[in-house]
Formats: sequence, structure tokens, C-alpha cells
Amino acid sequence: MPIANSELIINPDGSIYHLNLKPYQLAQTIITVGDPERVKEISKHFDVIELKVGKREFHTHTGIYKNKRISVISTGIGTDNIDIVFNELDALVNVDFNTREVKKELTQLDIVRVGTSGAVQSDIPVDSFLLSQRGIGFDSLMHWYDSDGGDLAFAKAVSQQIKRSNVHAAPYVVSCNKDLAKKFQTIEMQNGNTITNVGFYGPQSRKIRLEPAEKDLNSQIADFNYEGSKITNLEMETAGIYAMASLLGHRAVSLNAILANRATGEFSDKPKDTVEKLIKFTLDCLVA
Repeated sequence: MPIANSELIINPDGSIYHLNLKPYQLAQTIITVGDPERVKEISKHFDVIELKVGKREFHTHTGIYKNKRISVISTGIGTDNIDIVFNELDALVNVDFNTREVKKELTQLDIVRVGTSGAVQSDIPVDSFLLSQRGIGFDSLMHWYDSDGGDLAFAKAVSQQIKRSNVHAAPYVVSCNKDLAKKFQTIEMQNGNTITNVGFYGPQSRKIRLEPAEKDLNSQIADFNYEGSKITNLEMETAGIYAMASLLGHRAVSLNAILANRATGEFSDKPKDTVEKLIKFTLDCLVA
């Protein structure tokens, strides 16, 4: 049955509504970044840039790096944007825009987040790299979809050990794609479990003028332990990426440049250099 015009919005030029992309403009290997300015910091390494498309916070460069076609897309910050980006990425490869019907043969995308994050464990060095083995969502995105709920046992442990008000969303937990993650498992990459928050300040217990509702949230997070697994860092997209990729049948992994350590109060004195190093690492792992 054709998808209604109100549900799948296609622009007059044949591009998808928010991303402004046409199906042929998207590579099967995708790097996502939060910051639109970071797109060009990745595509500058390409041997050839085929196209540059931008609309709102969603900027895309598609090109070739060492004979591999890659698209780099900025999502903006937060899982609300991840919901938009992942639904539209999937539609670009798995919906026929002419018939408005889902294709019989589906395409699987490889999606790698290159982002920044703050550690909650004191022994995680600033300027190091961390691969999120699990995304722990404090944002509710997955709960808006018909799903099995992810790793329910881990999510239950989070709810039991990290006490929060009942008005906050129940956590969900989804793992990265293990096969895709293997590409990035080198001596430079540590592993961890990442909480995705709905904001940068109050939801991560930062205080400027407003008092956070959960004042001891970070200490509870740092003390969490489930069958030997600890929570390592906080950011704002990973759990949503893992949830949407899992539900849609794509492979996803989140790579974090640790720029802050909340336990020690440190912040990187060379954040641009650290992000640039992670970009080069990611590109070379993708073509290795």
C-alpha cells in the first residue's frame, strides 16, 4: 500500500523532506556528526566530493575516500533529530519514491557516529577514544515505537541502581552492531556503556543558575555496576542511533572523543586536535 503524502513527505525536486537528499545521493556507508561544521572537517579528507547539500541543521557531503563511497551527515544535537534523520535515511534506500511503497529487497546501511562526550569514570583519560558497546537512553525515543524494548535486564538494573523521579522516562538499552564495531577495535579504542541524555545542563546535572532535579545523578551513574559492566560516559545521541538502527535493520556504532571528565572536572585543552584524530582514525578503519 502506498505511503500517504502526509507520512512520507517528498519535496517537489524529488528529495526527502528534511535532509533534502535524493536516493542516488546517499552512500551505504554513513558518518553522522552532531555539528554541521564538522561535516566539512571530515569531507576535506575525501579524494573526491560528489555533492554538498544543506537544509536547516542537516548538512550532507557525499564523496570518495580511498575508493570507498561515504556520506557525512550532520544530525544536530539530540535524539529528536536522530528520529528524523534515521527515518529519512531508511526511506531513501528502502522506499520507492515513485510508487511510495516499501521495497521488497531492503538495503542495510552502515552508520558510524563520530562525536564528543564526557566521561563519568575518573580513570578514563581526557582526549581518549571510546566505543559505546551499549547506548542507555534517558530520552524515551525507543518507547514511541513498537519494539521489544531492547536489553530489558540491563535497563531494569539501570532503573534499580540510578534512582530518578517517576516523571522521567524509563531507560532503554540497545547494543551497537558487533560486526561493525570490530572495524574499530584497535589499541587506540576503549569500550564503554554510554548514557544518552535529553539535555546538556540539567539532564546531566550541570548547574549554572537552575538547580538540577537529580543532584547526585552523576555519582549514581559512576557507581553503577551490572554483571561487571559500568557506565562510562554521557552524551546526547547514541542510544537513539542504536535504537533506530536496530529497529530499521541497519548497522550502527558510536565513537566518542572524550573531551571532558565529569569526575575529575577536567576539559581537553586540545579538543579540535582530538576530534581531528578521531576523524582520521574512523576513515582509515572504514577502508581497512
